[in-house]
Amino acid sequence: MTSAGVLVLAATPIGRVGDAPPRLAEELAGADVVAAEDTRRLKRLASELGVEVGGRVVSYFEGNEAARTPQLLEALEAGQRVVLVTDAGMPSVSDPGYRLVAAAVGADVHVTAVPGPSAVLTALAVSGLPVDRFCFEGFLPRKAGERGRRLAELATEPRTMVFFESPHRTAATLAAMAEAFGADRPAAVCRELTKTYEEVRRGPLAELADWAVEGVRGEITLVVAGALPATRNTDPESLRAAVDQLVEDGMSRKDAVADVARTTGLPKREVYQVVHTDDD
Repeated sequence: MTSAGVLVLAATPIGRVGDAPPRLAEELAGADVVAAEDTRRLKRLASELGVEVGGRVVSYFEGNEAARTPQLLEALEAGQRVVLVTDAGMPSVSDPGYRLVAAAVGADVHVTAVPGPSAVLTALAVSGLPVDRFCFEGFLPRKAGERGRRLAELATEPRTMVFFESPHRTAATLAAMAEAFGADRPAAVCRELTKTYEEVRRGPLAELADWAVEGVRGEITLVVAGALPATRNTDPESLRAAVDQLVEDGMSRKDAVADVARTTGLPKREVYQVVHTDDD
């Protein structure tokens, strides 16, 4: 038998409060319980929306998520309407929420959502990179070794990839991506999306890594192009032959190297080294 309680996952603005979905204020006012990642931010958001939170407010963040979930499930099973909000965007997407959703589904409690702002989709849309297929990888491991291993696993991922990153680790992450994916892999650094100082910087990973060395501020979302399929043989002899053929067709050697790198998915410097080794 389905419980009369309802769990509502409510999206909150990732920047401007004006981007809040209209139903957000309605849900905050009508909830029996509001579970918030940061209760102070919730209070500020409610004030900006001109709404008074009608129900009980409890904190629900990474540190207490496991312990708080059974309490919220009890409220749901008692027939209460529980609204879950995080600091920005949609709950459960690299934010608290999954445990509660899984518990609610397991208890046959109705789960619904107030759709709204998403840093993942916003960054993807403005990146200028392919959007027909993509994957969200969240935050990479903090330790360099673990991060390198994760990136190595993703080096041949064909879909556009979206990552979250902290500003003080952005430069190191971009440098590691350039090493794992190739310096010329197209990417975009999306900073402070929808906020006053919004910035989207596009370019090859190596170029973006050099730019970020001076420091990056704000909320960061990284979008990286997927690996191109290897449409030609990548052994040295085949690479040299492909470059030579393009040169014979009238292309400069530099452009020929870049074209072969693009069609094989190999870093440009690797194709260059193979070609010039032959010249030596």
